[in-house]
Amino acid sequence: MHTRLLRWLFLLSLAPLLGGCFLAVAGGAAAGVSAAHDRRGVGTWADDKRIYLSAYDSLNKDKELALKNSVIIVVYNGTMLLVGEVRTPELKARAERLVGGFEGTRRIVNELDVREPEGFWSRRRDNTITAHVKTALLDLTSLRGFDPTRVNVTTAHRTVYLMGKVTNEESDAVVGIARDVSGVERVVKVFEYVEARGKDEG
Repeated sequence: MHTRLLRWLFLLSLAPLLGGCFLAVAGGAAAGVSAAHDRRGVGTWADDKRIYLSAYDSLNKDKELALKNSVIIVVYNGTMLLVGEVRTPELKARAERLVGGFEGTRRIVNELDVREPEGFWSRRRDNTITAHVKTALLDLTSLRGFDPTRVNVTTAHRTVYLMGKVTNEESDAVVGIARDVSGVERVVKVFEYVEARGKDEG
């Protein structure tokens, strides 16, 4: 039962990679299930969604950044990760200013690369790496109580960024698995650490 549930959660997590129709159908279920299995409280989970939507709304009002560059925003437990490509250092700083300042944001990790935006096939390759890392985490059965849906995986320029609230043991295991996935050149931890407290908490 547990394995079937994890695989269902995994499919839901791939919805953004598979297209909007699936997301529209499954979005409500994904939100409820994600909140239930998250180490964040439900309130924090909802705050992260609010910050995420507000940040994208602010960024999209800047037409140069929105249309001529590629900025990806990920928010977890008040930490905002920025990845993608912008054409100048000034645009990198401007993107951070635009998405900063929302209530609940505790820190911004600005990993934007100053370079020409990558094309469709490069982004698809990164999305494929993300999917492969998530799939590989499903086979991490050596850690009691480990739930792979608690790890957020984002890939940009073959660099895998890992977010979530994990134990030190989980962090080491997840990083080891991510590094072994084909195509991964670097792994960056943006984790927050918790103490292991039993089966349900890992």
